[in-house]
Amino acid sequence: MSDSYFDEEEFATSQFDARTLRRILALTRPHWKMVAGFLLSIAVVATLDSFFTYLSKRMIDEAIVPANPSALTGILSIYGGLMLVQALGVFGFIYLVATVGERIRYELRQKLFNHLQQLSLAYYSRTPVGWIMSRVTSDTERVAELVTWGLIDTTWAIMSIGSSMVFMLVINWRLALVVLAALPILVYVAIEFRKRIIDQFRKVRKLNSKITGSLNENISGVRVVKALGREDANLEEFSHLTGNMYKAGFRAAWLSALFLPTVQLITAAALGAIILFSGTQIRVGGLSIGGIQAFVSYLTFMMWPIQDLARVFAEMQHAIASAERIFSLIDSTPDIKDQPGAFDPGTIQGDIVFDHVSFSYEGDDPVLENFDLTIRRGETIALVGPTGGGKTTTINLLCRFYEPTAGRILIGGHDYREYSLQAIQSRIGVVLQTPHLFSGTIRENIRYGRLNATSEEVEEAARLVGAHEFITHLDKGYDTQVGEGGIMLSVGQKQLISLARAVLANPEIFIMDEATSSVDTLTEALIQQGMEKIMRGRTSFVIAHRLSTIKRADRILVIEGGQIAEVGTHAELLRLRGKYYHLYTRQFRNQMELAYNAGAS
Repeated sequence: MSDSYFDEEEFATSQFDARTLRRILALTRPHWKMVAGFLLSIAVVATLDSFFTYLSKRMIDEAIVPANPSALTGILSIYGGLMLVQALGVFGFIYLVATVGERIRYELRQKLFNHLQQLSLAYYSRTPVGWIMSRVTSDTERVAELVTWGLIDTTWAIMSIGSSMVFMLVINWRLALVVLAALPILVYVAIEFRKRIIDQFRKVRKLNSKITGSLNENISGVRVVKALGREDANLEEFSHLTGNMYKAGFRAAWLSALFLPTVQLITAAALGAIILFSGTQIRVGGLSIGGIQAFVSYLTFMMWPIQDLARVFAEMQHAIASAERIFSLIDSTPDIKDQPGAFDPGTIQGDIVFDHVSFSYEGDDPVLENFDLTIRRGETIALVGPTGGGKTTTINLLCRFYEPTAGRILIGGHDYREYSLQAIQSRIGVVLQTPHLFSGTIRENIRYGRLNATSEEVEEAARLVGAHEFITHLDKGYDTQVGEGGIMLSVGQKQLISLARAVLANPEIFIMDEATSSVDTLTEALIQQGMEKIMRGRTSFVIAHRLSTIKRADRILVIEGGQIAEVGTHAELLRLRGKYYHLYTRQFRNQMELAYNAGAS
């Protein structure tokens, strides 16, 4: 199984990008007061952590060693008071960082979702759905984590190391220089280990996605696997993937196990230097017992901030990669957008003219070339012909999901690019070959065509298309849940609900794209009745492979190779005995053979 574009991009290593990092940090600008609040809180908490070690040094030197109870009481009182301050600081930064994080997630996802509504159909045609979903979910989560907990951890680590160094300099500046010399080594080791561990975990995640995809394909396609005898070959491929995942996981575990001991060895070497040097200091009266204890505590304590900095550095690389993908989506511009001065004419009822229209997808060979067609207001046009001939492209151009690469389309005598997209698309109703329903009730799905419709209007629309009867026989009627994508209903039932939704929207132009190709004959008859009621008085377009559904069209167009090969009524085209005649008679013979075979069995 080959890598997909999504996999390669998702797990690519991103280099440090200052511009992207600035854009990430700019997300906090509307919440700068709360950001300042949680950074101040964590700075206080980190400084107090270091100060508590200094107080421990004072307790040993000023109270415990000289056996001075009053000094001990005073130091403990300070300790207790500062613990209360620290508790308030912890509450403050947790509350503020959680609030800021949720707001940034909400704003970023809202911005992405709003932008997605503006993008053209072409964007969705060339961009995987999984890629888009990951931008709105996991990538926004990663960026929000960086600008909240990432800032917290970085501030805590820097303040902890900085305040510890200050107190060590206060206690004994010579020993502090010994510790300072060890810090760059610790930071370098932590970052290098973290980079290598992350690299191995990245391989594990990438291989895991491949294994999941392979497993899903083999289970869903088990009939094909068994029919072609692919079991052994698939097992070998799966074993190869799992073996590679095991190796990457083993290396990640080995590096993780080696990391902490390496840091501890460097720390032990620094401690040895402190002990060796402090022995000389004690002999000359330059360092107390409490001071030695404080230095050992500070050095041990520094291990965790250094590890945090290494972790934040690694996560920053991921967050930058996520942010680049997010910003690439936000920065993308719609291929189709309103021109300056675009207006809403109030109606798009009128003649429709395709005037020398040519079109190609992404620079490919033309799908339509020098295409001319005039549709009179209220006319029903049927489009038939081979797959790839240009039928759906004609409809996509009419809906202005795409625009002609040459020529123009006129509606009511005006180039339709003079109208706003909202003016055109809000007045076109489309029923697709594969109807799409949204999670919710039947009533909510029909009302999707007009959100302010009353329950009576919803039910009237269902009656008009013949859906009311089957809906009322369901346990909860119009309040029946349809499931994700309408999975709880049959294809025919979903199609009838889609028709009712279109009726309720009351479109001025109506389009049926292979709406009966996946249903049985009885449901097809119901859908045809519903179609006739919807198309009455409206300009309508019907794309159909089942030619029995288009007999009553005002004109039938045979589209082939991006051109109109034949045009006429059903009767006229049959008399012509051309392409349409051969399509129709071939379908008729096939239906007769199927009926005969069914009767014979």
